Amino acid sequence: MKYRHDMPFGARLTADGGAGFSLWAPNAREVVLHHGASPASARVALAAQPRPNGWWHAELRKATADTRYQWQVDGGPLIPDPASRSNPEGPHGASVVTDAKGFDWQVDWQGRPWNEVVLYELHVGTFTSDGTLRAALQQLPRLKDLGITAVELMPLACFGGRFGWGYDGVLPFAPHPAYGTPDDLKRFIDGAHALGLMVLLDVVYNHFGPDGNYLGLYAPQFFSEKHTSPWGAAINFDGAQSEAVREFFIHNAMYWIEEFRFDGLRLDAVHAIIDDNEPSFLAELSQRVRTACTGRHVHLVLENEKNQPEHLACSPQPARYDAQWNDDFHHALHVLLTGETQGYYADYGANPVALLARSLTNGYIFAHSERDAQARRLEVIAAAPQPLSTMVQFFGNHDQVGNRAFGERLAQLVPAPAAELAMLLTLLAPATPLIFMGDEFGAHTPFLYFADWEGELREAVRQGRLREFSHEVPAGGTLPDPCDEATFAHSRLDWQQADSPQGQARQALLREALAARRQWVTPRQHRLLREGHVARVIGARGLQVRWQYEDGAQWQMDMNLSEMPVEAPAPDGPLGVPRFSHRWSNDTIDWAPWSARWCFLEPKA
Repeated sequence: MKYRHDMPFGARLTADGGAGFSLWAPNAREVVLHHGASPASARVALAAQPRPNGWWHAELRKATADTRYQWQVDGGPLIPDPASRSNPEGPHGASVVTDAKGFDWQVDWQGRPWNEVVLYELHVGTFTSDGTLRAALQQLPRLKDLGITAVELMPLACFGGRFGWGYDGVLPFAPHPAYGTPDDLKRFIDGAHALGLMVLLDVVYNHFGPDGNYLGLYAPQFFSEKHTSPWGAAINFDGAQSEAVREFFIHNAMYWIEEFRFDGLRLDAVHAIIDDNEPSFLAELSQRVRTACTGRHVHLVLENEKNQPEHLACSPQPARYDAQWNDDFHHALHVLLTGETQGYYADYGANPVALLARSLTNGYIFAHSERDAQARRLEVIAAAPQPLSTMVQFFGNHDQVGNRAFGERLAQLVPAPAAELAMLLTLLAPATPLIFMGDEFGAHTPFLYFADWEGELREAVRQGRLREFSHEVPAGGTLPDPCDEATFAHSRLDWQQADSPQGQARQALLREALAARRQWVTPRQHRLLREGHVARVIGARGLQVRWQYEDGAQWQMDMNLSEMPVEAPAPDGPLGVPRFSHRWSNDTIDWAPWSARWCFLEPKA
């Protein structure tokens, strides 16, 4: 089986031999293609021909899948193809023509439905000691054994430097070369599919990174003249000549799904995408992907601080998205367990157990709200109930761990029993669960912010981190340097911890919880009501939640999120049959410290 996504951007091999090269450069007066047969061969210049609407095109009859090439615009520097499928020397080096149909896929795979998704977020560079896709592939059987069903890769788009989180990519179609070749990525996905695992990709459509971004030299129309973003000028999705810009990113989405067979995408920070057009870029992207991928399970997920439910639908629909990362759940849980109320946690400082209960029954806590410079919500608007299947919930992810001064995971901030309950609460509620790499075995390694930048950019990042986190540095201590390779290395997982007695015990708990989820939660997701779920706060930090199904069945959770016993409430209905418990004692009236149980109430006859 062979797959290729055809698009107007970039280089593509032709059926009769050779290749065509297309560049959108509406400001250019002259465009030249410099090409060579190998990395060491001398470059030959070929003048590109202008086409309507700002396009330039060149034909090279002797091009092959190994041809190196760069563009030169108006006599300027040699630059990569912005739609390069491969840039093995990084964004300052030459692009390489690839043959998408040169890879033979082994697994005939149509995906799995959303209700079966259990996400595992990983960063390829720190997931293994090698930091490659080939090495990551070897760990996938371990994840399958735990009950994970979907791997979500942090961004892969080629960025400047050797290491980084990936959110400052500049070549969105080219996998970062330190992780492997495009074919290595395809082998990873094909191997995951052979194990029954879905693979999703985190993509960034709200900005380009600062290192290796040459677009301003020949296509300033990529950037808005009327909107700004946290990274400078916003992407131009609604201004003059924005049609080509929208196509660039929509084709990128379809490229990953069609040519690489990804099972879905997670769109980073869509609240920073400003678009006054109708239909919006987000709606059009979903529409086009859904139309192109009929017959497959393809999942589209958002990160959206504004919590806009109008983007979501509880079944695959054109112009809508399957789910959104639910920061509200994480923040309320984090504040409850750690007591931290700085920054955006301040919105959750008043009665966090009640806010957590609201998130478990309603999805969002707040809706349609912007944030100020201190990350506080400008206007607190209570959210209406959302379909819980459209919520992705987690007790840690790359942002919530990495955007701390020292990259601590929850397991380093709270007692082990508290971290265990946070994991179980994430896994056994009806919302879609996500586990951040290493948390399945209680990793002690941090996940720090790292970026391999030099010069003024390096110093700017260092100073920015100092301004943000210097108050958290103890006397005589130092803040990790994000541009030091040691910071990157310190963030790598230590897989020996996974094989320790503590690591094995944590994984056994996760495995058992996911087995209960498969039996009692997953099959009934389509019957879960949108509203009518009931939560009660018991004592100071006890919580009882009953999720309701359309046939009258209920999934009930009783949980004591404290180190002190909680007096059990008087029953207000049938208990149901216990299906999973942790540290729970049936011999006492009180709920034991850090204990929980889940019960299933059969549907009414």
